[in-house]
Amino acid sequence: MQLVGHRPPTVRDHRAPTAPGHGTSSPPAAEVAAPVVASMVGELPVRVEFWDGSAIGPEDGPGTIRLRTPDALRRILWAPGELGVARAFVAGDLDVEGEILPLIKSLRPAGARLHNELKTIPAVVKALHRFGLMNGPLSPPPEEAHVGGWLHTRSRDAEAISHHYDVGNDFYRLFLGETMTYSCARFADDDMTLDEAQEAKHELVCRKLGLHERPGLRLLDVGCGWGSMAIHAAREHHAQVVAVTISKEQAELARSRVVEAGLSDAVDVRLQDYREVQGRFDAISSIGMFEHVGSARMRTYFTHLHEMLEPGGRLLNHAISSMGGSKLSSRSFTGRYVFPDGELIDVGEVALNMEKVGLEVRDVEALREHYELTLQHWVANLQEHWDEAVDLVGEGRARVWILYMAASSIGFGDGGLGLHQVLAVRPDVEGRSHLPRTRRSWN
Repeated sequence: MQLVGHRPPTVRDHRAPTAPGHGTSSPPAAEVAAPVVASMVGELPVRVEFWDGSAIGPEDGPGTIRLRTPDALRRILWAPGELGVARAFVAGDLDVEGEILPLIKSLRPAGARLHNELKTIPAVVKALHRFGLMNGPLSPPPEEAHVGGWLHTRSRDAEAISHHYDVGNDFYRLFLGETMTYSCARFADDDMTLDEAQEAKHELVCRKLGLHERPGLRLLDVGCGWGSMAIHAAREHHAQVVAVTISKEQAELARSRVVEAGLSDAVDVRLQDYREVQGRFDAISSIGMFEHVGSARMRTYFTHLHEMLEPGGRLLNHAISSMGGSKLSSRSFTGRYVFPDGELIDVGEVALNMEKVGLEVRDVEALREHYELTLQHWVANLQEHWDEAVDLVGEGRARVWILYMAASSIGFGDGGLGLHQVLAVRPDVEGRSHLPRTRRSWN
């Protein structure tokens, strides 16, 4: 089966040069490319088939990578690493046959070996010349992000958020399901559906924040997405919720969903940056938003949230993490196409900065295996609705999403990525936390 769906992808860039390898007296493309592959990644775990039908790599691997035109090789050789491969895939110059998750998993060791040392240059130059690709790199696919201005200013943050989230609510619904929840679910039972697991996550957050202890508590939901957490807290625990997002499309749909749920008196959805929010709250939830804050503004972020918490109020920060921290650089696929300016912060740094602003960390829970499974559900949903997705957002953007979700699932599975919920409290003037002595009421 095709990796990305049920119909062959359309090659959108038809400017491929006529490669000398097509002639009968010239060697096949695979023969010319083999030294490049060997010098850059060593032995291939999958089969690679070239535009002239020649191939290298094992026939019994988990799938086949097809370079549909010489432009695929041109993109990869002019931008060695994941960015070049991603550009070729998004543009449709490179395609894959096989199940996406095992195929990408098999490629990770080769990716880790990928290098561009001086010893690889002769093989690369020879291949570029042989295939007629010396006239520079191609323009990136139009799905690549280009944000401007100073890092993490309000205007640049809004632009980065819009690139990712203002893709179309109908597109997100295809793979997120009816809960429209774009964060890690919690599969408390093996037989849970995706929607049930998302509701279980919302309930866990509500209980950690103590919303079940008495009705009418005031909740601030930072980065509220399409309003699922806010609706759950108001419907199940009678919380009074202010929900903020800087995505216009998210805010519009979240407001409609609040009205449909009959919760207009309980939930106030605002198109607002968290830095502009004023007021006092009994609890604050931040679910899947912290990745956009950045380490340079982390202290400012927690300081502002601390100031808005009532004494005894609780903050739950639910975020992807990376050991030692990891900025999604402009040379990475995720940084260019998915999360511009995104940054994954070590959970230890998160806890330390919470405490430095006066918050007391009370609980840390790792949920990375749950995110691996969540992403597997999303990938399966997108593959099932592939034709609809292409009709809604175009093939290039649909390819971006399936690639990033599949690769992320593997990252959570092997520990390269983490997901942590960090619960903190603002103690009262006497130092009391007002938290229960055990976690018994959370489960």
